[in-house]
Amino acid sequence: MSDTNILWIKGGRVIDPAAQRDAVGDVFAVDGKIVKDLSPEQRKKARVFDAKGLVVSPGFVDIHVHLREPGQTRKETIETGSWAAAAGGVTSLVCMPNTTPAADNPGAIQWILSTVRDRAVVRVYPSGCITVNREGQKLAPIGSLHKAGVVALTDDGSCVQNNEIMRRALEYAKMFNLPVMDHCQDAHMTDGAVMHEGEWSLRLGLHGWPAAAEDIIVQRDIVLAETTGAHMHLQHVSSAYAVDAIRRAKQRGAHVTAEVTPHHLALTDECLRDYDSNFKMCPPLRTQADREALIGGLLDGTIDVIATDHAPHTDYEKDVELAYAPFGITGLETCLPISLEVLYHGGRCGLAQVIEYLTSKPARLLNLPGGTLAEGAPADIAIFNPNETWVYAPETVFSRSQNSPWLNKPLKGKVHATFVGGQCVFEDGKIFPKGEGREPMTASQQH
Repeated sequence: MSDTNILWIKGGRVIDPAAQRDAVGDVFAVDGKIVKDLSPEQRKKARVFDAKGLVVSPGFVDIHVHLREPGQTRKETIETGSWAAAAGGVTSLVCMPNTTPAADNPGAIQWILSTVRDRAVVRVYPSGCITVNREGQKLAPIGSLHKAGVVALTDDGSCVQNNEIMRRALEYAKMFNLPVMDHCQDAHMTDGAVMHEGEWSLRLGLHGWPAAAEDIIVQRDIVLAETTGAHMHLQHVSSAYAVDAIRRAKQRGAHVTAEVTPHHLALTDECLRDYDSNFKMCPPLRTQADREALIGGLLDGTIDVIATDHAPHTDYEKDVELAYAPFGITGLETCLPISLEVLYHGGRCGLAQVIEYLTSKPARLLNLPGGTLAEGAPADIAIFNPNETWVYAPETVFSRSQNSPWLNKPLKGKVHATFVGGQCVFEDGKIFPKGEGREPMTASQQH
């Protein structure tokens, strides 16, 4: 009989960029931690997973996820979002505070953490608001939020327009060693905008969103980061100019980091030619030149990590005229194959480098545990086949929402199993929900 506290993953290609490991071998875990080896007695009791022909990597770390709870549970819940994460190989995620009500106080953070303990099958770390109710007028209680357990501050979905308030936020955040994560958007330039301002917005007759609206705030944030010495993290970068500005800031030694989403790496504004609202993003998909700049910025280290900006919406919200549809798409379950398509299968970089963008780099960026299979690390593990093709069909989707341009499309790169703390939370299309007596379930069973 196997011991659920002992895990033996056999014969996979183990890729752990943080430990510079890339070789066929075994991974062992005892009581939720990675160990160097098992004793003969432990091997007899271990739960054995045959990973022959598969890649074994640290579980993915996604630092930009919208779980929608509290208040928007028709779109997603902490539980269903954690299921989607597990199905995508994500074992740790940072949830955004643009909930209803906003997570701008310790009570909201404590409620989120309590719900995570009861329902989430992966590790969920809350972020807190920069300003009260994300209105950009008054600083949230940053010290109290830190004490309550937030790992970062952000008004994601809203950009703090007042430069003085953002400066003070950075100064206070630095006192508590908290990164400030900013959604870079000059709201005065984007009112009513639907897509990137350029050739395709002109062709389609749609109100354009100029790249300058992002670029101006990126430059503002860089100046404030250099002024205060605080850690400024720039969310979902989308423009070539922004990439260049970040590159120059890093060369000067500014404490600035940045992320890019899989959809901005893979798609352009031309995708909106049929007015499909599943291609309506915030920030918008931009030009091929911008896309190439994002890939180049990721590969040369200007952009630090890949993050999904998982943004679930109901079908009835998205199935309207493009101007009225909300921005955003789901991303947790498709992050790996899309990243592989652009970077690995596209010949841009090796498999280990893609894994690094999804594991050790985001873990280090926010000082989170995990991101490695080194001895003593949490036994958070993703097991996948980078070359296996599968269809992202509605019956496979664990998220409560299905607003994705990749729905019903073939994808290359399939997660077979996900372990969190040495416990299997996803295996071959089935999730293992938290709660005594709950049986494994497929995605189709929850819809």
